[in-house]
Amino acid sequence: MELLDTIKQNARKHNKRIVLPEGYEERTVKAADIAIAEGLARVILLGDPAGIRAHAQKLGLKNLDRAVIVDPKSHPRKQQYIDMMVELRKSKGMTPEEASKLIEDPLYLGVLMIKAGDADGEVSGADHATGDVLRPAFHYVKTAPGISVVSGAFIMILQDRSFGENGIILFADSAVHPDPNDKQLAEIAVASAHTARAICGFEPRVALLSFSTKGSAKHEMVDKVINAASIAKQMAPDLMIEGELQGDAALVESIGQKKAPGSLIAGKANVLIFPDLNCGNIAYKLVQRLAHAEAIGPILQGMAAPINDLSRGCSVSDIVSMIAITANQAAGLTK
Repeated sequence: MELLDTIKQNARKHNKRIVLPEGYEERTVKAADIAIAEGLARVILLGDPAGIRAHAQKLGLKNLDRAVIVDPKSHPRKQQYIDMMVELRKSKGMTPEEASKLIEDPLYLGVLMIKAGDADGEVSGADHATGDVLRPAFHYVKTAPGISVVSGAFIMILQDRSFGENGIILFADSAVHPDPNDKQLAEIAVASAHTARAICGFEPRVALLSFSTKGSAKHEMVDKVINAASIAKQMAPDLMIEGELQGDAALVESIGQKKAPGSLIAGKANVLIFPDLNCGNIAYKLVQRLAHAEAIGPILQGMAAPINDLSRGCSVSDIVSMIAITANQAAGLTK
């Protein structure tokens, strides 16, 4: 079974509540209809109920009557969310008047629903910039315990199945944080391992990459990776994490055993952690284009609840896939 099929199958088992703040957006509405038909999640759409239903009828969609539709301007729990906003941000000067305005913004309402336990995850960004999607999330959902940085992972599916986990490798951070320090890099490694377990379904073997393997070069950039590996092992002693490793030492067993003899990860890595965003973003795009790999993502990780940001050029199928991925992330947080 292909990975995306497995992700969708698991999403059906989890039956999570995924909120879609852009309930007026055509691709989002179409994706919601498919997700409901496939049983991927209990879909919550935010927007004017009459407008959403009229839009669905015009598009010939048959399943949105099974979605929960919440009107940001008028719903039974509006005052409760306003009170929560004021309480959580009172140190920042949040007033009831300001909260009353913000709660009518679907992006704020979505994260408040998650914070209140009324939804398990969110998918948005088809019609909003990344900053607009993440700002409310940082204010109210915040990062997971022990994690201070949000990062972005890509699942790379290679045609050559000899690499990674039967051709599947998780790349991070390839989307969000430009230049993490050693502690942040360690947090990205741990978060990526959790993503691999929750979404890819395999036991992670995490390699922190560098231009050096086990002391073959000396430089402060190498020191950052070595320190990050040490911190990550302290954070999660149950995980298989190693660094610093060069790319070939991490992926090719004969080279890995030559450069890092006795290593349980060298040559067998299925999660690659890049030292900065330059490396991670360039690497995933090169592999995608030159190796004709499928790239699924970016998947945001490190949040206390899964909130995923779509590309504004995303397709309907991209949104459907991200709904399923978000459901898997939500289930992984409750295990």
